[in-house]
Amino acid sequence: MKILYANKKTERQCTSLKEASKLFGGDKKLALSLLARINAFEQADVINDIRVIKIFRFHNLSGKYKGYFAVDVRNIRDNWRIILQPLDENERPFVPCHIDEIAMKVRVVEIREVSSHYE
Repeated sequence: MKILYANKKTERQCTSLKEASKLFGGDKKLALSLLARINAFEQADVINDIRVIKIFRFHNLSGKYKGYFAVDVRNIRDNWRIILQPLDENERPFVPCHIDEIAMKVRVVEIREVSSHYE
């Protein structure tokens, strides 16, 4: 799957162990887990390949994040998640975004941010 990033800062956090460690206040386990999740996205053919992995806890978001989804960085207790948006083949968001209908054809995602649930 192709991964786009909302900005350079998010890209560095998701691709550099040093930057990921900074994001998590020096927590190397969380940093390694983030890089492993990004690797899983890169290895997936379609978003459904990620969706079916239970420990990722792929779930939809609401409110200001309507149309976005999240994956836990490590687990639900850590409160950190990767916020992403599925994109079509022209790298545009699906409107409306019904994941059950598009999961087998989404080959591009944009990672908006990596954030804590409670920030």
